[in-house]
Amino acid sequence: MRTVVQRVRSAAVEINGSRHAAIGPGLLVLLGVEPIDTPDDVEWLATKIANLRVFDDDAGVMNRSVCDAGGDILLVSQFTLLASTRKGNRPSYARAARPEIAIPLYESFRDRLSAILGRPVPTGVFGADMQVSLVNDGPVTLCIDSRARE
Repeated sequence: MRTVVQRVRSAAVEINGSRHAAIGPGLLVLLGVEPIDTPDDVEWLATKIANLRVFDDDAGVMNRSVCDAGGDILLVSQFTLLASTRKGNRPSYARAARPEIAIPLYESFRDRLSAILGRPVPTGVFGADMQVSLVNDGPVTLCIDSRARE
């Protein structure tokens, strides 16, 4: 699983011109799923993201997690995170999982984040043409891959 995690002041997803989901301060998480991903990847990545200390404490030091800060998480599926640009100029998405594999893992990831936060995690719609807007706070943007576990 590969993610781009952005600390945001706000983020929203629109589908067909209508707002589908939105959050205030928190994290926007873009998630790509590979065919080799497992429930272990879900657990590791959800726990890692929920506990990332990227929010300022009272001294202005990034020392609090989204849970500590009372922030929200907006989760959006994005298979293009797994693109390979090795050959030519047209990205290959062969490393992205097919929907029958990706959807259950995406939903499990959402459910695990919800359990950790103690409230529902709003999402986009898997496979939909979405417009994602955000106000990046900082900016703070991290790329996290469950294969690298860095």
